[in-house]
Amino acid sequence: MTDRHDPRLSSPAVLRNRGPILDVLRTVLPSTGLVLEVASGSGEHVAYFAAHLPALTWQPSDPSPEARASIAAWTAAEGLANVRAPIDLDARVLPWPVSGIDAILAVNMVHISPWAATQGLLHEAGRLLAPGGLLYLYGPFHQAGVPLAASNAAFDADLRQRNTAWGLRDVAEVEAEAGQSGLGLEAIIAMPANNLSLILRRR
Repeated sequence: MTDRHDPRLSSPAVLRNRGPILDVLRTVLPSTGLVLEVASGSGEHVAYFAAHLPALTWQPSDPSPEARASIAAWTAAEGLANVRAPIDLDARVLPWPVSGIDAILAVNMVHISPWAATQGLLHEAGRLLAPGGLLYLYGPFHQAGVPLAASNAAFDADLRQRNTAWGLRDVAEVEAEAGQSGLGLEAIIAMPANNLSLILRRR
């Protein structure tokens, strides 16, 4: 039985994917600096990453008040001094209310939001990041020459049924849009459960 006064939300997917994501982040994030997480959701990812990468300062964000309450509660429960208070940020609304960002993360956002949110994300990453700055995207994508896994095809259909503006994006489309904001796709890393990590850098 859960405490109805506990604002912490929980996502089963986080427990499955946070370890593999952290393994990638260790190889691509700067050793120090400020990392912005866009669409932090429950806050479980940022709490886990911040605990394991304590030399970095983390700025979570989410447009949902419920999510921001959960993020703050997870941060407090874990006693994390390197996580800032979550901010209200809708990726579509430009310019974003942040500065001094060294890296940006968006985990499972691109497919569960309108394309305009991804466009906003890429635009602001190009504006906010210094040359060489990282934009990390994680989730399921369409990839040219790679057959879509049956589970991803079903997930894509379910997303589009829930909201016609949602759905798996094509890596080539993301790369083309990123290029317009001065970002280059550096690497595509295969992840468990037919997901991908996209490593983009400010040129």
